[in-house]
Amino acid sequence: MHRKMRVRLIQPLASCRPMDTSLKARMAPHLGLLTIARIIEDHGHSVEVVNESLGVDTPSSGVDLVGISASVDVLPRAKALADVYGRLGVPVAVGGIGVTTNPEIARKMFATVCLGPAEGHWPELLEDAERGWLKSEYRTAPDLDGLALLPPSFRSVDTSGFLYSNVIATSRGCPFACDFCYNSAVKGVCGYRHRTVASVMDEIRSKATRHIMFIDDNFIGDPSFTRELLEAMRPLRLKWSAAVSANVADMPDLLDLMRDTGCRSLFIGFESLSSEAIANVHKGQNRTARYEALVHALHSRGIMINASFVFGLDGDEETVFDATIRWVVENRIETVTSHILTPYPGTVFYERMRSEGRIVDEDLSHYDTAHVVFRPKGMTAQALYNGYLRVYREVYSFGNILRRIPRTPSQFLPYLLFNFLYRKFGRVTEWLCGKLSYRRVGVFARRISYWIG
Repeated sequence: MHRKMRVRLIQPLASCRPMDTSLKARMAPHLGLLTIARIIEDHGHSVEVVNESLGVDTPSSGVDLVGISASVDVLPRAKALADVYGRLGVPVAVGGIGVTTNPEIARKMFATVCLGPAEGHWPELLEDAERGWLKSEYRTAPDLDGLALLPPSFRSVDTSGFLYSNVIATSRGCPFACDFCYNSAVKGVCGYRHRTVASVMDEIRSKATRHIMFIDDNFIGDPSFTRELLEAMRPLRLKWSAAVSANVADMPDLLDLMRDTGCRSLFIGFESLSSEAIANVHKGQNRTARYEALVHALHSRGIMINASFVFGLDGDEETVFDATIRWVVENRIETVTSHILTPYPGTVFYERMRSEGRIVDEDLSHYDTAHVVFRPKGMTAQALYNGYLRVYREVYSFGNILRRIPRTPSQFLPYLLFNFLYRKFGRVTEWLCGKLSYRRVGVFARRISYWIG
């Protein structure tokens, strides 16, 4: 007999990186949990979603089931929550990328773990929970044919606590498996999958805006799918952004289509300017000799760049920081995201660091790309940390913000808003969000940037 349950889904609180404010944590709701929320709602149960960036969870026996999504750095917090709920007699299932990439660690921490896309196992999990018991493991087979990726449901979340709710994921995963990336750890658990064009278009039309943020790991993971989707989007006259791999440089026709359908910015993992460092982590889609051609290809089409860099790769020396800052300024890269190389447990890079005896910090809460948890080759740990901070400080200095101003006039406002209100004076914007609400500030920024509703 069907028993209606009360289910609580939790995104554990993560530590804030030195250069970040609450703006980053409140950028958008957690789409993974909202996808699970849809599954729960479709099965006739009630659900609440708790994002601890908006306020820490207060465990209660007044729920029938708890689901927690965890990246590696929040596994300790997820463990603390699971233990409290366990003492209250509430069953807890823990999934997310931090569990899927390294089930061995997760099995030692949690009574029930979930591996792979939720669509493939949460219906079974709910049936078991209705009967009053959970298995120790739920897993979605990586080769499960016909697994439909569901759009998220926003019915269970108050979007006023976030800057944006106009976020859409058209796919999961990435066809590449760079050594340091989560995706090098999940090949046997889950692979790259994309939704149907019809499903994505329905979700786009449901948004009360023409500005869409695609948050796929790799928006061009299947270029033929991307082309089909963009052609379907063409009549909507959207303005959109996404993350793509550097091999988009080899697809000028796709770049033209992106421009023609309203692409305004692309996040790209450049990672390093050193071909040696790139080769050491098997990121074959990146060819450093073509970086400037890629930058020109995007800028000539009016597309801004959010360049991601990883510091501490084998092959990096202390000169890497000055070289990166200089390259960013000379090429007028609009925004920069940088990370300390982090050997996530389960990845190829982690196994190599462990075999070489170079892991120096086992505290999982430090595995957030803002701590040095391994012994770098070309510099000291302190030099790596100091250089990482200096890149942010110098890229977003007044002088370098002005030197990087885009040549395309329509990009001035979004560029200045991000560089000053998000990075340079993020604390002020954070205060303003507290007064007006994050959603209102996000809507204002979007409209000022793109002059659309």
